[in-house]
Amino acid sequence: MSHARLTLIIALLLAPGVQPAAAQSYPSRPVRLITPSSPGSGVDIVARIVGQKLSENLKQQVVIDNRAGAGANLGAEIAAKAAPDGYTLFMGTPAHAINPGLYHRLNYDIVRDFAPISLVTTGQYVLVVHPSVPAKIVKDLIALAKARPGQLNYASAGNGNATHLAAELFKSLTGVNIVHVPYKGSGPALTDLIGGQVHLMFSNLTAGLPHIKSGKLRALAVTGARRSPTAPDIPTVTESGVPGYTVTSWYGVLAPAATSQEIVNRLNGEIVKVMRLPDMKGRLAAEGAEPTSSTPAEFAAFIKTEIAKWGKVVKEAGISAD
Repeated sequence: MSHARLTLIIALLLAPGVQPAAAQSYPSRPVRLITPSSPGSGVDIVARIVGQKLSENLKQQVVIDNRAGAGANLGAEIAAKAAPDGYTLFMGTPAHAINPGLYHRLNYDIVRDFAPISLVTTGQYVLVVHPSVPAKIVKDLIALAKARPGQLNYASAGNGNATHLAAELFKSLTGVNIVHVPYKGSGPALTDLIGGQVHLMFSNLTAGLPHIKSGKLRALAVTGARRSPTAPDIPTVTESGVPGYTVTSWYGVLAPAATSQEIVNRLNGEIVKVMRLPDMKGRLAAEGAEPTSSTPAEFAAFIKTEIAKWGKVVKEAGISAD
């Protein structure tokens, strides 16, 4: 082969828009999306909605593989050790940014062992109180808690859960002394809050809304950086007088770390297209989630920010899951 011909081939391969053969032929068989939760959970429902649309775009089935257990660590361990060929993907959650601070020993590293592809959804929590609590706004609650230190208690879906840490961040930023009552899941926690056994909770917005609408619970604020389109009348914690308070529920797709950049870019492009589809907004709104997307680099930076934020909260609160 002449030198000129070789130079031309290399130039063509390096030209923008020319994909290597691996990315062009990918995927040639079904893709597995590991979801670190049981069927019917929030992350599972989002994974199935996204997976269905991704199947249509990739012309290959995206199979949801539910691997619940060990505080969402089991699914992450399996995904981290999978072949980095683009045929095993993983749905990351806030737990994977919280757990590095919560567990002294993990069998995976969410930063080292994964290649982030894209965020897919963001959501919010809502600060709700039992109607017997004489607080109509966040400032009332802070004043009440300061007047009665250690006398107000809050429910969570479990030790180290995002609903627990949302309250711990609130405590840290406001200086209130409220007592944690952990439950095995948000269902039992909400039941006892409605029954008046506990005073308040940072609930998943979707789970809390029906009880807010029925008057069984009173909403004081949502936890996002801006108001939720699902509940635009409820102010944010920040605008209620607690600057710097933001807690989001999020899900995002990752691949094992050594997955080729070509495949990561291909998947990112397809996920961005899927999350921009007009019907995604309506389908995800029912789950209290808003469709979003990001570049792999943006998602990687976001995960690192979340790990630092929750690591600080966990350390200050002295929480451990080991």
